[in-house]
Amino acid sequence: MNYTELKQSVEDYTENSFSATDFATMTKLAEQKIYNTVQLAALRKYVTGTVTANDQYLPCPGDFLSVFSMAVIKSTGEYVYLQDKDVNYIREMYPTPTSTGIPKYYAIFGPAVAGSEISDELTFILGPTPASAYSVELHYYYYPESISETADGTTWLGDNYDPALLYGSLVEANIYLK
Repeated sequence: MNYTELKQSVEDYTENSFSATDFATMTKLAEQKIYNTVQLAALRKYVTGTVTANDQYLPCPGDFLSVFSMAVIKSTGEYVYLQDKDVNYIREMYPTPTSTGIPKYYAIFGPAVAGSEISDELTFILGPTPASAYSVELHYYYYPESISETADGTTWLGDNYDPALLYGSLVEANIYLK
């Protein structure tokens, strides 16, 4: 189901027409609810990066939704998969950032802070603090582009789970009409 078909179906079911802006908003809200509820393997990415020695923070990708797995890669090529913990756990286990070694744990720390500026981007905190630079591989779920914003009006969700997208859009349309 493409965007035009989705809009027409919702308008047919509700017997109402919606402005382009309102319908795009309804569709985005429906998509977000689906992505936040169901972990779809097709909506998973991976990135590699490097952690810096003596820096326990690692930025999250801009399109980050949730973690699937995170691993530190030793110089031997061996993957050490990190365990997801709460920030409080890491702070208690490693009360000072000078506790260094190969990271064993990660937590979603919160927005990055630079001076008095707070960014919207999330960061990870690692425990213990990396003793040296390590490669890191992060597999994560992401927010794909909305069907309302794609050039051809199609997305993986619309092509493979169109009933969920239609139902979600109808729910949002109903809320809008109330």
